[in-house]
Order: sequence, then C-alpha cells, then structure tokens
Amino acid sequence: MTFGTEPTDVTATYYAAWKVKDFDTLRSVLAETVDFVGPYGSATSADEFRAKIEVASEINTDIVVKKVFSDGPDVLTWFEMHTSVAEPVQVATWSHVVDGKIARQRVAFDPRPITG
Repeated sequence: MTFGTEPTDVTATYYAAWKVKDFDTLRSVLAETVDFVGPYGSATSADEFRAKIEVASEINTDIVVKKVFSDGPDVLTWFEMHTSVAEPVQVATWSHVVDGKIARQRVAFDPRPITG
C-alpha cells in the first residue's frame, strides 16, 4: 500500500490499512510521538497507538468512511465502525497531520453499544 503526504492522503491510507488490518501500514502513517485521545483511552507513541488499534480491531468487521472534511493539516473523518458485537457505530475522528504523519488524533463516539 502506498500513500501520499497530503493530509487527506495520509488519513485515507490510515483508514484503508485499518479496514484490512494492515497494521504495519497503519503504523507507518503515525508520527513517533502521536498524541491520541478517544473513548477507549489515550496513547503517546506510535507503537502504543498501534497496539490499541489492534485490540479494537479484534471486533471490527468493517470501516466505512462516509465523509471527509479538510482544512490544511487537519482532517475530520466521519465513518461507520462495524463490529461483531453491535450495530454500526458513528465515529468522528479529527487527525492533525505534520510532515506526512498523523501527529494528533481525537476520536468521538458513543461506546455504549459496543461495551454494553
């Protein structure tokens, strides 16, 4: 999987890799000191972030991107996260891209359907 350095290209690569569980490619678009915060916790390194995505992906069955908004280095992605345990969950992710890598990501969704 190849990717460009434009912020929307970087985030498109991230979601394409996540969808097929290609965690090496997903990791390659993360800054070493990525700052991540979401409903399931936080991460401050690319390896920690990758580990969280790998665990979350154990129940993921699909990622369906519905809309992408961009403003310079900032990309907001609205997507459906399909899982084996709940109906699709609507997710908003704000990614800040620096030098072709996701440097910061904030995720918002209601985890209650997944966590019970």
